[in-house]
Amino acid sequence: MTIELLMAAAAGENPYGLQAALKEGGPIAIGTFAVLVIMSVGTFYILFTKFMQQQKIIKQGNAVRAAFWNAGSLKGGADKLDPKSAYRAIVEDALVAQEQHGKLTDPVDQHEWMHGSLERSKTSIGNRLGEGLAFLATVGSTAPFVGLFGTVVGIYRALVKIGASGQADISTVAGPVGEALIMTAVGLIVAVPAVLAYNWLIRRNKGIMEDLSAFTTDVHGYLMSGGKVKPVMATGTTAATKPAPSAPPKPGVQAGGAPVKPTVRS
Repeated sequence: MTIELLMAAAAGENPYGLQAALKEGGPIAIGTFAVLVIMSVGTFYILFTKFMQQQKIIKQGNAVRAAFWNAGSLKGGADKLDPKSAYRAIVEDALVAQEQHGKLTDPVDQHEWMHGSLERSKTSIGNRLGEGLAFLATVGSTAPFVGLFGTVVGIYRALVKIGASGQADISTVAGPVGEALIMTAVGLIVAVPAVLAYNWLIRRNKGIMEDLSAFTTDVHGYLMSGGKVKPVMATGTTAATKPAPSAPPKPGVQAGGAPVKPTVRS
């Protein structure tokens, strides 16, 4: 073992690097490392794809605030939105639900019918936003244990070498112990980004769902009031300010500011 280390050092190779540790661990170490690599690649793939999906819905929400409620009807406002917009899907589902309510044979309160339809549409969007987040949670919770498995295997190999050689010198245990430490580090490197990505995406999803809830409430109010209730959108002009009330004139002074002349009686 000592001769092999000296030869590797003379050749310019790191005898305690990752490649040497995987070679020392054999198929078990290579398989464990491959699983961690797959977890890491899946984490970053989901992170970037979900981020782009969230950005798209946030952009759609900005378009709704800019032009949707300025249209004369829900249909006209929906036509201004992107065909794949989540907000447009909610409006179209609301219009379909309103049309279907008149076809019901049993009387159902229109308020409850519309509320259920809008909630179902909003929940469907929320489910799409949550796709893939379970993988991040799984990676964040299991990657350290996968690395720990590689650590246990490395320690076991070190003990076997100590028992076989009858001595615990550094040349005997350096390879297996290095393998164990590397697997622990890789497991943590994979787990920490997954946990951070999961928490960050969950927080952004919460904000998006709050905006969708407010929009569905506005659509519900618009339909139930026949178009009389809708959110007030800013027109870009400031409201006229009322003139400040004038202070009462001081004693002995007229309203215009001129002094009051005393009246002289004869």
